[in-house]
Amino acid sequence: MRNVTVNSIGEYIREQREQAKISMRQLAQSAGVSNPYLSQIERGLRKPSADILQQIAKGLRISAEALYVQAGILEDRPADSGVRSALLADPQLSERQKQVLMEIYESFRRENAAAAEDTAETPTGPGELAVGAPGAEADALEAAAMEAAMDMEAAAAMEAEAEAAMEAETAMEAEAAQTTDPQIVPPIRPNSASD
Repeated sequence: MRNVTVNSIGEYIREQREQAKISMRQLAQSAGVSNPYLSQIERGLRKPSADILQQIAKGLRISAEALYVQAGILEDRPADSGVRSALLADPQLSERQKQVLMEIYESFRRENAAAAEDTAETPTGPGELAVGAPGAEADALEAAAMEAAMDMEAAAAMEAEAEAAMEAETAMEAEAAQTTDPQIVPPIRPNSASD
């Protein structure tokens, strides 16, 4: 594990709290710790346990894993193809967005791991990625996004077809009503001179 000072986790928590625009009192209350204890953590006087870090993460609405990595409880796993670190480092995303994306990413990883167990020794064809291969997670995310986009396009096309069919049906009904409506009287022709 990396060498982390008690002060660095406190600084990180304070930075995250300030970014989220949460007061120390609000965070202490939502995390279920006392205000003085949270203050001591932020100033580097106390080292929080994993349970306390999890409560603080919930209060900050960030992933507990991010706090565990900062505290040195977990090592930042380099085998993640950079997805985790890219998400955590992206300044364009809020902490809540990062947490949601991490949860989605982890669910894909769990799904792939379960699929790998099911198809443990199944060889892959040319051009296919083996589950767990470098880049497989990013490819899975991209494939899921593309599938969702295609589903949305297909739904929009079906909706447009249904709308066009309804319009055609309405036009046919109106035309049929005009030809069979007893209210419509054929025009009377004036008598011609030959009569």
